[in-house]
Amino acid sequence: MKKTFEDLIDLSRHLRGPEGCPWDKEQTLDTLRPYIIEEAYEVVQAIEQRDRDELIEELGDLFYEVLFASQIAADEGEFEIGDVIDRLHKKLVSRHPHVFGEEKAANAEEAVKRWHAQKLKEKSRKRRLLHIPRTMPSLLRAQRVGEKASQVGFDWRSAGEVLEKVREELSELETEIKSGDEKGVEKEWGDLVFSLVNLGRHLKLDSEGTAHKAIDGFIERFGFIEDKAEADGKQVSDLTLDEMNELWEEVKKRERA
Repeated sequence: MKKTFEDLIDLSRHLRGPEGCPWDKEQTLDTLRPYIIEEAYEVVQAIEQRDRDELIEELGDLFYEVLFASQIAADEGEFEIGDVIDRLHKKLVSRHPHVFGEEKAANAEEAVKRWHAQKLKEKSRKRRLLHIPRTMPSLLRAQRVGEKASQVGFDWRSAGEVLEKVREELSELETEIKSGDEKGVEKEWGDLVFSLVNLGRHLKLDSEGTAHKAIDGFIERFGFIEDKAEADGKQVSDLTLDEMNELWEEVKKRERA
């Protein structure tokens, strides 16, 4: 028989109880932070791999982190999992006035606008960009900042305009590199990356996912160089830079073919 939500709550309480697990009983909301982040990434990886069984498992792990954190809060007299569920239910209703109210949304874009408009009404802090967590991966955070600013019309009108901004930032970075100003280089490099993320957004690219694909591609190509060196009885460090570049171009040709 499949377990229920109540079974999980009872299990969570038991693990933190007198007869529970010593490790579980030592955890705090602060110590859970890295595990929550790790489990979220593992869910994303399972989605990317289209692995159904892995996704079931990783969603369960992420769900348990929510339950575990709520149990810790309950033990400290702060709140319980029921409070989390109640708040979520109210939010889903209030953020969908086009479903549960009189408003209408003709398409997904309108629905998103209404969601964010309602969200801004609910938040006491009016600076909408401050709601984006600084703890997010930087490329993802940059993309979300651009999206939020775009929702009120503060955006480039086309990818071509963003491309011009990228060229401008690259030129400014080159100037700072030549000047030897380390702080200037750092600032202009950051501006260039932020502009590239916004270019990706206008090109309908997921900057975080696209960057990971590029990294995966580099790892795969470098692995080819390592395999070739090993086949010749060498370490990759034994190869000259020209030899490595030659193998790099070889694997690129294979990919295109």
